[in-house]
Order: sequence, then C-alpha cells, then structure tokens
Amino acid sequence: MPQRQAGKKALKQTARKTAHNLQIKKKIEFLTRQIQKAMTGKEMEQVAKIYKDLQKAIDKATKRNVLHRNTAARTKSRLTKKIKALKK
Repeated sequence: MPQRQAGKKALKQTARKTAHNLQIKKKIEFLTRQIQKAMTGKEMEQVAKIYKDLQKAIDKATKRNVLHRNTAARTKSRLTKKIKALKK
C-alpha cells in the first residue's frame, strides 16, 4: 500500500482507469463473438451491421489508447478478409 497521499490517489486512478479499459475491451470481445456467430449463420445483413459497430468500437479504443494501433489494424484486417471470403 502506498504511504503518501499522491500514491494513494494514483492507486485509485489506476483502478478506475483499469476498470474502464476492461469494459471497453469486453465490448469489443462481445461484438467479435457476435460477428463470428452471424458469420457461421451466413446472415450478411447482420454481419455488416455488427462489423460497422465493431469498427467504431475498435477505433474509439485505439483513439483512447486502450488498444495499440497495430492491434486494431490487424483485427480489422483479419475480419475484413473473413467477411470478403464469405461473400464469395
């Protein structure tokens, strides 16, 4: 445990930010699972809708430094490849 007031405050801030970041990551994971499920059912309208929401969530997470920009780019690229393969 921190002894100084500044250390105690930093500990609280870190806990709050960690919880917020986890919430954002969980949303991205949830949307990823949804899109995978829709892709197995080959429901292309639903896939397109979820993909749009997922892209928005990933971009926001990247902007707020929750995800690294390369991780975001890789994730979006892989999903795009899978969706294009489904359309064929």
